[in-house]
Amino acid sequence: MPAVYPFQAIQYRRGHGDVSDVVAPPYDVLDAKAKQELLDRNPGNIVGIDLPCVPASRKGPQEAYDAAAKIYQDLLAQGTLTPREQPVMFAYRQTFEFAGKRHQRVGLACTVDTVPFGPRDGGGVLAHEQTFGGPKADRLALMHATRSQLSPVFGLYADKGGAGAALARRLTDARAPDMTASTGDGVAQEVWTIDDQDDIAAVQQALAGEDIFIADGHHRYNTALNYLNELNKDGSLPAGHPARRTMFILVSMDDPGLIVGPTHRVLGGMAHYTIDKFVDAAAGILSTEPIDNNPHSIEKQLERIADREDTNVFGLYDYATGLCFAGWPAVTDPLADRFADKPEAWRNLDVALVQHLIVEEICQPELNDGKPVKWAFPHTIDEMLAIGRGDMTSSSVEESGKAQLAVIVRPTPLEAVRDICLAGELMPQKSTFFYPKLITGLFLNPLA
Repeated sequence: MPAVYPFQAIQYRRGHGDVSDVVAPPYDVLDAKAKQELLDRNPGNIVGIDLPCVPASRKGPQEAYDAAAKIYQDLLAQGTLTPREQPVMFAYRQTFEFAGKRHQRVGLACTVDTVPFGPRDGGGVLAHEQTFGGPKADRLALMHATRSQLSPVFGLYADKGGAGAALARRLTDARAPDMTASTGDGVAQEVWTIDDQDDIAAVQQALAGEDIFIADGHHRYNTALNYLNELNKDGSLPAGHPARRTMFILVSMDDPGLIVGPTHRVLGGMAHYTIDKFVDAAAGILSTEPIDNNPHSIEKQLERIADREDTNVFGLYDYATGLCFAGWPAVTDPLADRFADKPEAWRNLDVALVQHLIVEEICQPELNDGKPVKWAFPHTIDEMLAIGRGDMTSSSVEESGKAQLAVIVRPTPLEAVRDICLAGELMPQKSTFFYPKLITGLFLNPLA
């Protein structure tokens, strides 16, 4: 990867003790209500700086970013936030339950050379999902106002042999954490400061030459690139300027706690949809068979059928009747003719097949007069069912008034993420769900 470095972090409570009341989930999963609840717990919570405009999907008024910068400067002046005297790295451990099992994921927080996306000698930074202009404009306005990186990018590295994972766990097992936080979601957050020069050198050696695959934070990394390019438009930015580096938390693909969950699809707004019409329209495109009408057993049934058919298998849940089906491509590599320029790993992603086979070849032309369908992206069966009851908001499905068909997918394999990134391709939106999210406020990276 590009070289990794310690950084002169800014932290709450000088990087010690319980910081539960001042940290926050990532800005892009919060709404106005959640933001206010965090500020009610502590007016100095990082969300007051990191989320000046709700939603953060587009640039807001400049006054909002100026106000966030003033809060930031006031917290620094009061000593609520303080810069470390020397550059350091951090080990960051999250302990959580997923699918009924306990896991621990350990990452290393550092800064990385801010380089354009793509492979390069010594390791590159590789994207796997598309980015959009609105969120980047919001983040860039905030970065200009605060002159800081407020939350880390989540990166992965291949770590063949597991040297990086072993080092991260050695550092966290050696002593008690310096900082802890509980975020109310059952995930325990712990941070160890790495200030010993030999340990810092060991991290740099373990990560040398690795590619970084961005797991989460594509908009943040794009913003760091845009900010650097603006500062250096005349080529005069000093080589050691802090904007030349971006704050990351890097997790080994060999880490046993690296969990990728599914992102299911809920479709709605189709003018002529019924489950019978869908099954009829799918003939020759998708093979289907009825399965137990128990949504909570769909995922286990998919595993059994996938072993039998040796292909991608989806669960289909009809909201109107509660009927459940399994579906799989009627032919091998069905996107090959349409996307011959894409690698096979891309063409065989569940999420690519849902978008380009189920939606674009069945739902839109046959059930919605060629018009786009409405989408929602739940991660669990319970969330999927809640959308049908109208208990979850902020998706275009709710705006259309009715969820009609849920497509249950299996998690995207890490190997596919790696192969598609290395091929220079981008996955469809919402292809991966790395659980849990990184929290914001444990450390900030000043760019001034």
